Order: sequence, then structure tokens, then C-alpha cells
Amino acid sequence: MTPELDPPALATGIPGLNDILRGGFPADCVYMVAGTPGTGKTTLALQFLLEGVKKGESCLYITLSETRREIEKVARSHGWDLSGLNICELIPTEGNLSIDAQLTVFNPSEFELGETTEAMIAEVKRCSPKRLVLDSLSELRLVAQNSLRYRRQILAIKQYLASRDCTVLMLDDCTGSATDDQLESIAHGVINLEHLANQYGAERRRLRVVKLRGVSFRGGYHDFTIRKGGLDVFPRLVAAEHHIEFDDQDLPSEIPALDALLCGGLPAGTSTLMLGPAGTGKSTIATKFAMAAVERGDRAVMFVFDENIGTFRLRSRKLDIGVEPFMASGMLSVQQIDPAELSSGEFCTIVRRAVEGHNGSVPAKVIIIDSLNGYLNAMPEEKFLTAQLHELLSFLGQNGVVTIMTVTQAGMIGAMHSPVDTTYLADNVILFRFFESRGEVRRAISVVKKRSGKHELTIRELEINDRGIQIGEPLTGFQGILTGVPTFLGKPSDLIKQDRHGE
Repeated sequence: MTPELDPPALATGIPGLNDILRGGFPADCVYMVAGTPGTGKTTLALQFLLEGVKKGESCLYITLSETRREIEKVARSHGWDLSGLNICELIPTEGNLSIDAQLTVFNPSEFELGETTEAMIAEVKRCSPKRLVLDSLSELRLVAQNSLRYRRQILAIKQYLASRDCTVLMLDDCTGSATDDQLESIAHGVINLEHLANQYGAERRRLRVVKLRGVSFRGGYHDFTIRKGGLDVFPRLVAAEHHIEFDDQDLPSEIPALDALLCGGLPAGTSTLMLGPAGTGKSTIATKFAMAAVERGDRAVMFVFDENIGTFRLRSRKLDIGVEPFMASGMLSVQQIDPAELSSGEFCTIVRRAVEGHNGSVPAKVIIIDSLNGYLNAMPEEKFLTAQLHELLSFLGQNGVVTIMTVTQAGMIGAMHSPVDTTYLADNVILFRFFESRGEVRRAISVVKKRSGKHELTIRELEINDRGIQIGEPLTGFQGILTGVPTFLGKPSDLIKQDRHGE
């Protein structure tokens, strides 16, 4: 005898949620979507139903709290057309507000619960829906008045719908007592939506799949946002699930002396940390690596936290770095990030989409985060950001991406402190320092770590001016570079000769 196959999963209409659920909701089951008001339950439910309408399925929205007009207003805000959706209102009418309707010797809940259930069943029989949303359980809870009658009523509804080949989402706004958690055992799956308010910046929304019987769903918290068009869910990144084969090759900077320091360049699939005080040239060197990538046909994406795009263009123009044509073609993408309006999960998804070539774009081979200070400091209430950064770097490495991160250390001279120790996460570390010589402030650059191969142990002078970037020969007369107060004891002729008069 051939075993009966399980029905296929129903797509939710939300790509990120489909990813978390491994395809969607298993069909012909009852699910609970719980969350306080404002978390996005109605929006999620409408997307689920509209996905069914798109596939030619009969879909029904039964509302016990909001009017049809209110639901249509939500749909219009997202640009949705509800003409193909059946909507049934089971809310109190004006007649229920009259004195005659409120004066009775019987318990009104006994009639209201029965009438509500009968009306629901009649509408289900009329529409024969493939997808059904019941909004919300809190209204049934209030009508039932006690947890026993409420649980029995939900069980009865579940058993009736089980014979109708119908997939049901029951929305719960969590306004009942704690004992109502027992309903989670009745549902085939439970999704919790949360709405978090930070001390500064936009609110954060996240969801968690509490249970989903028979499915190895993606656990943990997943950030999401509500924008025009519905929910955009950002699944938690699991680096082990993303791996592609790539060639072992180096990304040179096209600055001969810097490539000599690195003994060729930055290897594919590695992360590089550029470490030093503000003004030492970290962002400029990172931009040169991006330009070297796009000039050989690879796409580079820069995520800028600390400066705006206008400043980036101006700085590049003054240093004779021709970013404009590549930005116009899309091979060099510069995205200004406002962390106060962005969750860490959304940022990881933006990076992932850039690497995977979202919406038909060319997959990025170079990712630059400038800087980690802006990423880490602007989201102080986000916990485990370092662990999330580790997962992001692992994902980028397994996709053959060259990742460059800048970190500005506190202070200009003396003991340098970083906002977080990320040197152990990076495969390569390039150190930038100021030093003084003959009454002038100069810059030094050195490579202190390269996990995948050899590198020069020397220190070279770095000069950045309107003529571009120059890196001198190895300087042997340095002392105290790692203390943050380097002293040059060599000959003046070893330094880069500076033309003060533009001659």
C-alpha cells in the first residue's frame, strides 16, 4: 500500500519567512500568530491570504475586532487589492449597543459564543477556503469568559476545519491571561512577533518560531521590518549553509609598495582589519582596493557608516580616485548606512543580498565596512553583535569575498584603544600610525598579521595628498611603533620627499 504523502507547504508571501519555515506553512493545519498590538500580525495574515489569491485559491478573512473598512485601509497603505479576498465581519452591530439588547436574565456570552461560532461555520461552508485567517482570538476569549470554555471552543473549531482541507492562521494580540499559553499545545505551529523600543532610534521588530511540528525550521530570533509592500523578514544568518567553490587568488591594491607589504595582495575569502587612529588613511586605502577590484571586472560594495556619499565622492575626486564612472555603472556601490534606523539583522541581510546578487545585480566580490565603530557603537542595545559579526565574516569567507573593515582607535598618539577587540576575527591586520619627524606629522603603515601567507615585517611611510597615495621604501630607523608613539631615528633621506610648493 502506497503511504499517503504530506501536502506541500503553502508559501506565506514573505520570502524571508518562507526561508525560516523551510518553504512555508505545512498545509491543512492550524497555526497561531501571537504578538502585542502593532507587531504586524494583520499585515502578515493579509500577505499569506493574498499569496493564495495569486495562486487562484479561495481565501477567507474572518474579523472579530476590526471592520472591513479598517482592513481595506491597511491594504491600501501597502498598495494591495483585496477584491479577490473574502472578508467576513463578525463584530458587534449597533443593535448590540441598545438598552434592550443589554438587559437579559440569561448570560449573554452563552448566546454570543454560539452565534459567533455558527456564523463562522456558515461563512466557511459558503467560501470553502483553502486559506483562512481568524482575527482575533482575544475576542473569542472575552466572549467565552473562562479558559475551559475558550479552549473547548478552539478545539471544536480546529476539528471542524481539519475536515475542510483548510490552512488556518489564528491571530492573538496577547491581551489574555498567562493561562492562555496552553493554546500553543493545540496549534500545529506558533509564531511570536515582538516590538522593541530602543532608547534612541527606530523601534526594532523581531519574530521567533516557537514550534512547527514536523519541520526543521530555522530557530532563534529573526529581525523584520514593516514597510510599504508588507513585512520584510531577515532570517538569522547561518554561515555553514552558504558555501561556494572559488579560485585562490589575491586582490592587489595596484599600489606596488603596499602589495609588496602584503606579498601580493589580499587573498580571496579572507577578512582584513585596517586599524589606526582617525585621519591615518584607512578609508582611502580601502577605496583603492575597491577600485582595483572593479577595474579588473569584480563588483565592490562599500557600506559607509561615518561619512555621507557626498563627502566620499569629494574625497575621492581630490585624491584622483575615479570612482564616478564605476558608481554610475553599478560596479562600485556605495551605501550610506544609518544604524539608528537599521537593525543588525537587516544589515546582515543587505550584505548577504549584495553577495548573492539580489534582484539581478552582479554578485559582489569585495565588501567594505567603514567603519566597525559606526556599526558597533550605534547599536549599543543589540546583544551579541560580535558573535553576529563572526557569523557574517564566516559567510563572506565561504563565498570567496574579500572583506575589508576599518576600525578607528581612540586617541591620536599614545596607548590606543579599540571599541571592541576584533583582531582575532580578521585574517589580515593592517596597522596605521602617526609619527613625528623633524617637526612634521607623518603617517606609517605596516602589516602585522596575514593568516594565509607571508608578509613583510617592515614599516613604510604613507603619504596621501592631491597627487594621490604614495608608500615609501621600508623604514629601518623606527622605534616604538607598537606603543602608539613611533619615533623615527633614521636618516631624513629615507622619508618621502614632500613638495611644499607644488613644483
